[in-house]
Amino acid sequence: MTTGSGRAKGEEIADRLQAIADEIADLAIDELRTAVRRGERNRPSAERSLTQARRAVEKAVHLLRRLDDDPDGVQDETSA
Repeated sequence: MTTGSGRAKGEEIADRLQAIADEIADLAIDELRTAVRRGERNRPSAERSLTQARRAVEKAVHLLRRLDDDPDGVQDETSA
């Protein structure tokens, strides 16, 4: 993804993934609202799973966008 068109495609995918992460966040909030309406006191397991999925998608977004910032490719985590 070091070519201009590759970077553009990576940014396009990152944008779509960010929209998906936002949708997942909305689903997690809906789960919390439903639990509150039912009088539940504990965090619903579905909300925890959705939050975990959202974080994974956001990590992918971050990695794709770093490709655009680093023309030589993604740096390892210790140099970031």
